[in-house]
Parts: sequence; structure tokens; C-alpha cells
Amino acid sequence: MADDIVITVENVCAGYEEAVLENISFSVRRGEVFVILGGSGCGKSTLLKHMAGLTPPLAGEIRLMGDPVSGGTPADRARALRHFGMAYQSGALFGSMTLLENVSLPIESFTGLPSAARRLLAEMKLDLVGLKEYAGYFPSEVSGGMKKRAAIARAMALDPEILFLDEPSAGLDPVTAAGLDRLILRIRDMQGVTVVMVTHELASIFAVADRCVMLDKRSRGMLAAGSPAELRDNPPCAAVRAFFNREGDGV
Repeated sequence: MADDIVITVENVCAGYEEAVLENISFSVRRGEVFVILGGSGCGKSTLLKHMAGLTPPLAGEIRLMGDPVSGGTPADRARALRHFGMAYQSGALFGSMTLLENVSLPIESFTGLPSAARRLLAEMKLDLVGLKEYAGYFPSEVSGGMKKRAAIARAMALDPEILFLDEPSAGLDPVTAAGLDRLILRIRDMQGVTVVMVTHELASIFAVADRCVMLDKRSRGMLAAGSPAELRDNPPCAAVRAFFNREGDGV
């Protein structure tokens, strides 16, 4: 139903100077884990950056909770940007700041809360991802998986309605990646957040995704949309079948 739609992507051409994707359209429903997948270089992360307002698309429109991410008035854009939090593939934590200070940064920047309240809220977010005991550690002192969790805690600092995750499992061993998948589902269930995740990791796709879209580098378009099981069991084309069955390089 229309009331359940929190993100709309309409006829978007994604890229910087040249389009890597053309005429992409889909919608994301409230409370689901939505995965953008495809082979390397197909434009997954570029599309996510457009959705997060980091760069404008070459054409088309993206709306978060009805507010345009690019174009529109400055007030429209400001409202759209407050709807989401984002965790980058590298974590993008500030190395000179502790995990607690990293998570506190958006709280300090966008709220008028006193220091004690900011610290308490940041500790709660670290506790949410299982890192409260590491609040005083610097990013260089924790593992790659812990950096990813801290980045998610920072993305959740202002209680966003939408959480964007760019390749959250990249570079992690299978056990750590599986733990991160469980964390993503727990956050969705506990916080009621809608999750949009970019990945090409099949294990994560089947573990967390309610629905997904598959992008294609060759056609610069969208090959398929549906649940992971639907795309695996009833692939609409050879490239989708190859991706889900690990046959050659797929896309």
C-alpha cells in the first residue's frame, strides 16, 4: 500500500559524469530489509550515494518519506536528510576519536542535549551493537567487525527511520559477517527501522533480505526484483541464475 512506501526511486540515471545505470525505478516498504545487489562495478554504491543525497542523480527523482533528496527546496532536502543514518563500507570512523566520541558526534551536532545526556545516548547506541564496554577504545584498537558495528551505532545515533548500509560484510570472516547479519535483523526488529543494504554477498542476502533488486553492468539497468528465493528459484534471465547459483561471473 502507498502508506507503507518510505523510499521511491523513479526513473533514476545514476552516475557522475556518465551514467552507469539508467531508468532505475523501485520502492522500499516500511520495516523491510531491502538489498541492492549485483556484480562489481554495476553501480550499487553509486545508487546508494544518490539515495542518501551525497551526490545528485543525473536524472530522475528519489524521495525519502515523501521528501525529495535532491532538487526541491532546501527545507525539503533538510527533512529528507534527517530521515536516515548511513554506515559506510570502511566504517569511516574518526581515528582520533574514541568509539563513544564517534557515536556522540551526530548527537552533539544536531541536538541541543546537555553533555551527560549525549553521553548516555551514545552509550545506549553502543550497547545496542554490543560495544558498550569498548566505548573508550579508539578505532585502531578494535577489530574490523567491531568498527562496522560502531559505524552502525553512529548511524543509529539520531534514531533514523531508514538505515543505509554500504557493503557491511565486506572484508569480514564468515562468522563475524553472520553476527553482523543478526545484528541488522535485531536492529530492524527492535527499532522498527527500514534497512537498505548494498552487498554482493549471497550468504548475507539470504540471511537478511526481504526483497532485493539486481543491477547489471552490461545493460546499465535492473535485471530483476523480488525476494532472494524468488530470484534463485525463478530467475528471469541467465545472468540472474548465474549470480544466485555461482555460475561463472553472472553479471
